Amino acid sequence: MWTARPDGLLDWFNERVYEYSGHRSGELDGVEWTKMVHPDDLSAAGQRWQQALASGEPYEAEFRLRQADDNYRWHIARAVPILDDDGALVRWIGTNTDIEDQRVTRAKLEALNQTLEERVAERTADRDRMWRLSTDLMLVASFDARIVAINPAWRTSLAWTEEDLTGRSFMDLVHADDREATLAEVGKLGDGATTFLFENRYQAKDGSYRTISWTAVPDDAFIHAVGRDVTEEREAALALRKSEMALQQAQKMEAIGNLTGGVAHDFNNLLQVVAGNLQLLAIDVAGNEKAERRITNALSGVDRGSKLASQLLAFGRRQALDPRVVNVGRLIRGMDEMIRRTIGEGVEVETIVSGGLWNTLVDPMQIENAVLNLAINARDAMDGFGKLTIEAGNAYLDEDYARRHQEVEPGKYVALSVTDTGSGMSAELIEKVFEPFFSTKPEGKGTGLGLSMVYGFVKQTGGHIKIYSEVGQGTTVRMYLPRSMQPEDVDVSQNDLPIEGGKETILVAEDDEGVRATVVELLQELGYRVLKAPDASAALTIIDSGVQVDMLFTDVVMPGPMKSSDMARRAKERLPRLAVLFTSGYTENSIVHGGRLDAGVQLLSKPYTREALARKIRHVLNNEAQVAIAETRAEAQNPPTAEKAVKEILGLRVLIVEDNLLIRMSEIDMLEEIGCEVVEAGSAEEALPMLAEGGIDIVMSDLGLPGMSGEDFCREVRRRWPEIGIIFATGMDRGPELEDPSRTALLSKPHGQNELRAALEEVLRK
Repeated sequence: MWTARPDGLLDWFNERVYEYSGHRSGELDGVEWTKMVHPDDLSAAGQRWQQALASGEPYEAEFRLRQADDNYRWHIARAVPILDDDGALVRWIGTNTDIEDQRVTRAKLEALNQTLEERVAERTADRDRMWRLSTDLMLVASFDARIVAINPAWRTSLAWTEEDLTGRSFMDLVHADDREATLAEVGKLGDGATTFLFENRYQAKDGSYRTISWTAVPDDAFIHAVGRDVTEEREAALALRKSEMALQQAQKMEAIGNLTGGVAHDFNNLLQVVAGNLQLLAIDVAGNEKAERRITNALSGVDRGSKLASQLLAFGRRQALDPRVVNVGRLIRGMDEMIRRTIGEGVEVETIVSGGLWNTLVDPMQIENAVLNLAINARDAMDGFGKLTIEAGNAYLDEDYARRHQEVEPGKYVALSVTDTGSGMSAELIEKVFEPFFSTKPEGKGTGLGLSMVYGFVKQTGGHIKIYSEVGQGTTVRMYLPRSMQPEDVDVSQNDLPIEGGKETILVAEDDEGVRATVVELLQELGYRVLKAPDASAALTIIDSGVQVDMLFTDVVMPGPMKSSDMARRAKERLPRLAVLFTSGYTENSIVHGGRLDAGVQLLSKPYTREALARKIRHVLNNEAQVAIAETRAEAQNPPTAEKAVKEILGLRVLIVEDNLLIRMSEIDMLEEIGCEVVEAGSAEEALPMLAEGGIDIVMSDLGLPGMSGEDFCREVRRRWPEIGIIFATGMDRGPELEDPSRTALLSKPHGQNELRAALEEVLRK
């Protein structure tokens, strides 16, 4: 079997061709197939092919093909054109059938120089052999469709014997949907016409149907027909068509995603200028209630714009997610009151959570947004009255399902479904609903971004989304989220920390003039000394000038030949203790992979508030200062001795949880020198199983951990192991407030061994 493009260029052969010819897979594509054809037959075969291409009619030719042992055998090549719904040619599907034996037989017959009677007898025998041995279906029938004779191939292909069918009407075997066309074709044969490549579906003895391509000729009394089973060819052509359509849809969605991501980037820059200046203006008009009220309203508009940009980024799969191990059942039950309040009393809400529900690794905020968007869409589809069912359960998508949905990886998933009793959707609508700004709601009633945001979030999470709907029968949107084997993270809201500035020097690299001016003023108002650069190259020039710089605050996406990530790497090579903080309204692959920030990368997403900027700057600077202390200790190699440790600290077993390897090594050295036994972990997920094994006296945790945050981790430790002491290691001047604050201490970064010992003593005193 083989296929060709509309222009006739052959682009695929099945494995049988390569086994036959001895060529490697792919070597025959394009015009290389001619390597198999006998040189004497190549011209005629090529001319026939060009005639078929020009006319659009089926192709048929005989020529010799070379085997792997360099011997040639005769084949008959047939190809049919495949048309799309509009009648345009999209592909050719062809087969080569070995007819060497038939050719040899025919040559022998022609070579015989015997009497007419002998030649007739030989030819009759040949026809009998062809009748018996042919793999094609052969049929002799009367013009009223009664079967007179069938060859043995019917038993092989359809399991029918001659005894089964002789005397029956072949119309009994034709698929109901094909009978009208078949009767019309039989009528043409009755008028003396010849049938070429007529296709219909014939029933096999087991009840299944096979697609048969017929060639038939009439004589005075009978119809003589030859049929070839083309079921696999047609299924292959259909599968190819579906694959092409799926590829086109994926390419379209990817292109729209790139466009929306770029729009969100520029939009967030504009929002950052507006938000920054409004916050600066709020300082100037403090005490003027009317002005403050207007600024508050304007900032609310900025917040709504930021959410719109976030939806665009979600569809484009460009948002930096904060995934956590979540029990979706617990999450949606916690949303129950909010959903009821949002969609109104006219909608009955039922939440169903299957027993033994698996955990999944998702961004909790994004899954809440997705469920809320789907609930609002459902309410609108029901005109405010009906039943909404939210259901969570375990699911397994097998390889068969994955084959039918090319973007799906087989495996275990948590299925989260939202079902309504609304108006439903047609198949045409379902194909479009995930596209951004597509909406069935009246103008002004929706942005058309709700479902596209859900689609992008699920895809970026590594999941799958499917819509089941019929007009008048309601709709189910089902999200398949990958199963996580990790224990559930405890989701705790962040406490507000005080705004703190500093005296360090910050280099701002930002190509947008408005954003650059605003952030420079915000940083100066916080007390920092600020340098500025319009692009990555200019920023690196300032670094090379030798001026003291404590932090590089750079946009991720900037014009010019040098990427921001490359510039930051070179800057760190020149200034190893330089703190680096990225900012962007659009994350690209240079710092985000799989929807998560690369290890060790700090990002502040646009638009951000003055408070968020101040806290993030301080956190990054203090963390870098702690790294500097660790490096200094490593270089000095002259630590204090354990004899200086206080007696009560000796022998304490401390679990240190810190994702920065250098800081972790430094902390371990200090703890061991004080006299403690140390166990280490790079994340909360790694630390929890260690705590479950027992024997830990004190946990010392960084608050800026990847995955499960340090704050959530410490709350979980206090909930499950209240007897264990906790030290909060942070770049801020306060830690989280636990319900039970006993046996806790704050250890600010940067710190040395004396501060660490004091924190241990404070935990022991409480």
